[in-house]
Amino acid sequence: MCTVCGCANGETKIEAGHGHGHHHHHGHDDHHHDHDHDHHHDHHSHEHVGPDGKVYRHTHGDDHGHDHGHEHEHGHGHDHGTIDLGRGPAGTEVPGMSQTRLIAIEQDILAKNDSFAAVNRQLFAAKGVFVLNLMSSPGSGKTTLLTRTLTDLKGRFPMAVIEGDQQTSFDADRIRATGTPAIQVNTGKGCHLDAQMVTQAVGRLPVETGSVLFIENVGNLVCPAGFDLGEAHKVVVLSVTEGEDKPLKYPAMFAGADLLLVNKVDLLPHLTFDVARMIAYARQLKPNLRVIEVSATTGQGLEDWYDWIGEGLAKAVATR
Repeated sequence: MCTVCGCANGETKIEAGHGHGHHHHHGHDDHHHDHDHDHHHDHHSHEHVGPDGKVYRHTHGDDHGHDHGHEHEHGHGHDHGTIDLGRGPAGTEVPGMSQTRLIAIEQDILAKNDSFAAVNRQLFAAKGVFVLNLMSSPGSGKTTLLTRTLTDLKGRFPMAVIEGDQQTSFDADRIRATGTPAIQVNTGKGCHLDAQMVTQAVGRLPVETGSVLFIENVGNLVCPAGFDLGEAHKVVVLSVTEGEDKPLKYPAMFAGADLLLVNKVDLLPHLTFDVARMIAYARQLKPNLRVIEVSATTGQGLEDWYDWIGEGLAKAVATR
């Protein structure tokens, strides 16, 4: 939805290296407010992951704003008691906008983001920096897992963190308490980080050659999935205190992930959470998804997680 709703418009606050924040009018105003005439002359194809986790491909040509009535019927499911607004080609519905127009707006926003992501990726590759985009819902234990990771890996290789939240610097302060350089990005009304925010943050953060950069995204299982930050891998953290059906409810997030960390497994004796079922759901969306069960409290599974990071860093350094 963030690819069409413009929720990132407004001010983003990124800390300076000395801790003082800078405000940036950040968003996509120059991209999606000029589509009223609906002129799309380029013949091109577009792929996106739909709400069901499937990849849809659409070809767009010379449509001059001709809205076809059937585009507005996708939200009416055949199951009684269900209104499905994500069945159309755009994967969402907005009152007054056709599916064709929504797709065009999405392409416009993502094209700008992807250009920044490409610059970020080139910079990281040149310096041999292994970059991970950590995503989860709020309360998954992502920050606690990250602080444990930074503490345990201190001295093995250089690390840095970009911390994303809508407000406050609480999590960045926790990261810095481990001795790791971190910069806070407050997204305001925005519910995810984007590649331009990462570009700005990296300019104020000491990212060393041959280091690991953790980007802790805003807690949200929806919007961060759609935005490439220039990372090497997307890592999803799902705690056992959440529903085991989360992968099917938020398919785009799990379909795009390279690693799933099942967190807080020390609590399993007190819960009815079915880990095997959750993993099976996730692998319906991404058959080769790597899964590691971890606990920041007991340390279970952390060495596997650390080995995975170390292997990724070694490859990044070897190919720079």
